[in-house]
Amino acid sequence: MSHSELPGRTGTSHNGAMRMWRESISSGMRTVEAVIRELSQNDVPVLVVAEPGSGKQAAAARIHALSSRGAEPFHVRHGNEVTGDVLAGWEEEGGTVYLQDVGDLDSPAQAELVRQIASAAEDRGVPRFICGTSRELEAEVKAGKFREDLYYRISGVCLRLPPLRQRKEDIPVLLDWFLAIAARDFARAVPVLSSETQGFFLEYHWPGNIRELKDAARAIVALGDEALAMGGLRSLLRRVDRSNGEKVSLKEAAKAASREAEKELILQVLTRTRWNRRRAAQELQISYKALLYKLKQIGYQEYGA
Repeated sequence: MSHSELPGRTGTSHNGAMRMWRESISSGMRTVEAVIRELSQNDVPVLVVAEPGSGKQAAAARIHALSSRGAEPFHVRHGNEVTGDVLAGWEEEGGTVYLQDVGDLDSPAQAELVRQIASAAEDRGVPRFICGTSRELEAEVKAGKFREDLYYRISGVCLRLPPLRQRKEDIPVLLDWFLAIAARDFARAVPVLSSETQGFFLEYHWPGNIRELKDAARAIVALGDEALAMGGLRSLLRRVDRSNGEKVSLKEAAKAASREAEKELILQVLTRTRWNRRRAAQELQISYKALLYKLKQIGYQEYGA
């Protein structure tokens, strides 16, 4: 199998992520960058540990780009997609393999990875392995779900990335970058956010980390109206905050923003008609029954009754 045929290969898609990495200003990320530069100077396996969405893949790409293998392929595969046979097929391919969620490897794949890491110490043609996880693998070893010998081979060098809530100085840099990317993708101007929105982004906990920030920026650009987008995003992001950081859906964000805009319009019309519901329904061009249902949805069914 040639390099071009090997599944999971990435090209220039990591350039933007690595640029963001270089432009990070928090002290925690400057320390991580210094460690990454050290790790790029050798071929030892690396275990990148961080919460979901914190940039594990970008860190692996940065290590690869700065290494002597930087001109070779950088392959990204998820642990639950990789079998022992797939790993064996990569043995002579070189480059760097980033195994996302390495704890999801099945037993045969774990055994093959142990063998290849051992071979890599003697053969430059074997890929360098960088593994990522959001779980504590030591507990998986104790539970018999992860090979102890593999754990010690990949965790000799462990790179821990701070979550976004611990590096809030980087939020303006990341937000500007994500807004620019979204503006390019949607062929729109880059929005200039209000101080209120910027303050909200700095105060928010970001349980979904960088990935969640990126989705929020895309929602703002996609909707084309900051006030409308933030109306829905505030309620959506706070709900995500309480649910341990599920990924923010752009479709769900748009729906949340639409519901907020609808609520605001209904209340404006009702205020103008002094809460005459039948008149408000006529102005809104909906049935009286539909207006009563919507008032119940937003918790105003008792007002003006």
